[in-house]
Amino acid sequence: MTAMVSRGFAPAVMIVGATSMYIGAAVAVELFETLSPAAVAWLRIAGAAVVLVVWVRPGRPAWRPSRLVLAGAFGLITAAMNIAFYEALARLPLGTTVALEFLGPVAVAALGSRTRRDVLALLLAVVGVVLIADVRWEGTALGVVLALIAAACWAGYIVLGKRVAQRGRGLEDLATGFVVAALVTSPLALFLGPAFAGHAPTAWLLLLGLGLGVASTAIPYALDQVVLARVGRARFAILLALLPVTASIIGVVALQQIPTPVEAVGIVAVAAAIAVRSADDDEAVPAA
Repeated sequence: MTAMVSRGFAPAVMIVGATSMYIGAAVAVELFETLSPAAVAWLRIAGAAVVLVVWVRPGRPAWRPSRLVLAGAFGLITAAMNIAFYEALARLPLGTTVALEFLGPVAVAALGSRTRRDVLALLLAVVGVVLIADVRWEGTALGVVLALIAAACWAGYIVLGKRVAQRGRGLEDLATGFVVAALVTSPLALFLGPAFAGHAPTAWLLLLGLGLGVASTAIPYALDQVVLARVGRARFAILLALLPVTASIIGVVALQQIPTPVEAVGIVAVAAAIAVRSADDDEAVPAA
């Protein structure tokens, strides 16, 4: 029983994080009506930085160069992933964007696969995500390039996120890393112009941006650190397939959007991938 609970912990945490992320996505959609995707992405990372610094209150050691280099790199790769994804989403259908971006975790999982069960889990996850995403090859070539950039950044997020988690100060490094990312990408704040031009209530837009930072970044990425501290990069990459599954479930519960038979097969395939994936992970770090 204890083993079953332990194995179910990581998927359960990932589902909670994914639920929070897609609540944030609903906020982002509302912001897209007024602001550019890049501006929304910057609000997301800046809002997360503010919330995490207030919540975690990193001490002086967290701001030292020896700690800040890795944390800053992690924050910047995360910011780049968000910006590229939002810009791709403005040019491609959601399903296509999600499927292309998932190539990043697929690459990490493929490199970390050591057994036939791992390979089978990876194949099931890929098939499941493609079926759920309802890929339609429409849009622009630039959109495809941006989605592939987001995929590469997602792979970097997993690799650097694992290193941050292994250091044992994940939340502190998450907070300082997002501060670095918010400062480096601050020129994107210039695209917030419509929020100050009378087209929409400024305070309301900024409040939505803060909520976006909490729901789409602070909560799910903090939970990612919890999972990354327990499992290796390859298994974490497979677990990321739970994101589109969670989106489909939220669509059923909140919007009465019943999955098509093809999407239902995709959900089953992802569930099978999570079940098949080896519970043992040579990269895993024992929980404290």
